[in-house]
Amino acid sequence: MNILQEFDTIAAIATPLGTGGVGVIRISGGNAFEIIDKIFSKQNLEAGRIAHGWILDGNKKVDEVLVLPFKTPHSYTGEDVIEIHCHGGVNVVKNILSLVLQNGARTAERGEFTKRAFLNKKMDLSQAEAVADLIHAKTRNFAMQSAKNLSGILRDKILEIKGGIFDTLSKIVAGIDFPEDVAEPEYSYLIESFEKSLSEIDEILSCVRSSNIMRQGIKVAIVGRPNVGKSSLFNALLNANRAIVTDIAGTTRDVIKETLDLDIAVTLIDTAGIRDSEDVGKVEEIGIEFSKQSADEADLVIFLYDASAGLTNEDKEIFELVKNKPHLQAANKCDLIDKRSDGKIYISTRTGEGIQELREMIKNKVCDFSLEDTEYITNERQADCLKKCRESLIRALDAAKIGELQDLISIDLKSALLFLDEITGEVITDDILNNIFDHFCIGK
Repeated sequence: MNILQEFDTIAAIATPLGTGGVGVIRISGGNAFEIIDKIFSKQNLEAGRIAHGWILDGNKKVDEVLVLPFKTPHSYTGEDVIEIHCHGGVNVVKNILSLVLQNGARTAERGEFTKRAFLNKKMDLSQAEAVADLIHAKTRNFAMQSAKNLSGILRDKILEIKGGIFDTLSKIVAGIDFPEDVAEPEYSYLIESFEKSLSEIDEILSCVRSSNIMRQGIKVAIVGRPNVGKSSLFNALLNANRAIVTDIAGTTRDVIKETLDLDIAVTLIDTAGIRDSEDVGKVEEIGIEFSKQSADEADLVIFLYDASAGLTNEDKEIFELVKNKPHLQAANKCDLIDKRSDGKIYISTRTGEGIQELREMIKNKVCDFSLEDTEYITNERQADCLKKCRESLIRALDAAKIGELQDLISIDLKSALLFLDEITGEVITDDILNNIFDHFCIGK
């Protein structure tokens, strides 16, 4: 995008295309009010007051709508904004957008509304990234955590850390520039200050692993020989009849995937039964290879066997393939047996026994942390900036411990501040900025 485009009036459909009760077309920029005057039955809209009327194409009525007008700076983007709330049919919203574009707007690029909000200082970059996380959140838990970042919890913590570093740097600079009037700070003070800042950074970095798991989710593959109930377990965990279940060996011949919300996003993978047999056809043989590949790539494997038959030699051979990966051993068809061994996970996909317990075991096996105690959500870019800031502070701390010249220490402090500025977006390159907003959907 060139600099002139940043001053264009932009428009896009802000709701998913499809049949629905309401569709929203958003217009942002200096010509927003001029454009709506050309196509709306009511003129001279007052900011902050909802207007009811018709969108017009000349003398033709297109749709009955509500129009929400916002004047700069009191809008999402910080510019003049018009939101047209129409009926949610695909053709309705497309027709209205087409009218908006014909009358002076251009189609918004990916994430351009939020990018303008950032450029107009309606939010910092960490909050803008939280918008994307909120939109793409696969679980209720991650949506709530992303909302905390949108409210500014990460931004406020970063500003607090920056404030501490900047205060220390100011004392150093004052002592260097005005040695006759201001004494350089004691090295013991510097060491204490740096250690405090490092502790605060480590507090955020301690949440990186849980952030990644909540954002990306985990892959869980169900493996075992044919007819032990893999597809039945797949359906039971999803609480839906997603996979075909029969008593014929080799029914599942392909990998089936669905997402399960266990506070974290679980990509559940149903695989073909693994077996060596002359009866295996070419298609099933390919499915078996996919099963082995899925097990290898999964974050967690559920090794399933038939409790009524016990562990067969075939079961043991399959277990050898997965025993070195994080795994759970589950014995299905426990309703058909009388005796149970300690330490086994017993389930019945027919009666539902043990299914909820298995769901909890899946989550606990991967999440060796408390989701509720994950205070700060970071992405890969933010974590990288924090790690680089930490490295600069470590160098400053080491220098302070040996009494290094304070003007040299100040260089590392300035570097640390620059990395923190990258998180909030006060220092950022166009390439990084464009890369961030390219992951947004059009209309946001």
